[in-house]
Amino acid sequence: MSTSAPETVLRVASLSAYYGELRAIYDCSLELARGDVLAVIGANGAGKSTLLKSIVGLMNHGARSHLRGLVEFEGRRIDKLGPEEIVDAGIALVPEGRRLFDRMSVEDNLLAGAYLARCRPQAAQRLAEVFELFPRLRERRRQTVSEMSGGEQQMVAIGRALMSGPKLILFDELSLGLAPVMVDEIYRKLAQIIERGVSCVIVEQDLKRALASSTRFCVMLEGSIVLEGRPGEVPMEAITAAYFGAGEARQA
Repeated sequence: MSTSAPETVLRVASLSAYYGELRAIYDCSLELARGDVLAVIGANGAGKSTLLKSIVGLMNHGARSHLRGLVEFEGRRIDKLGPEEIVDAGIALVPEGRRLFDRMSVEDNLLAGAYLARCRPQAAQRLAEVFELFPRLRERRRQTVSEMSGGEQQMVAIGRALMSGPKLILFDELSLGLAPVMVDEIYRKLAQIIERGVSCVIVEQDLKRALASSTRFCVMLEGSIVLEGRPGEVPMEAITAAYFGAGEARQA
């Protein structure tokens, strides 16, 4: 009895991204199947954040920044679309540094994630779902986010992304700057999000954490993907060597 291959949700092909004349990522290609969790790992400056920005429409602004190559989501080409159109298609970004509205309440920040016309009818239901996932946010729903800890703000940023009902969430530096106990809690919540069938791309510098949470991984070095595979199928020594640029690159 034959089984069909998993549906490809995201396809990136021969993608290069430029800041003016400076090329930040080089001919990157990857595919993500529905339900997959892809960890993008690499040191600072490897191009991880630029790759995510390219997917969500933040790098196609002409002279300031531009792309070459292809990005498809659910079979639809999106590399020429703006960020709002890409959110409307079903992709959400949890950005590095969270980028919340510091003077607004938790609830108002969350509702900002449901600003699109297709999201407004489900805003109350999704808000309840976010509060179920993060009970701490329900308790602090009227609190100004600037008064919250970094971990609590990260919960708000994740909740805001969920408010748009995404099929794919991109997490940029999910654990950066958080206390270990908060990192553990955030990753437990991430597992619950994944169980709901949401596909994820996680940018992470913590190798072990990233590999433990993903179904696939790729290592970026100096703007290129130099190694990819499945956790447990590629030796840790090879992954570490790719991370630091030692030895030959390989693909699994």
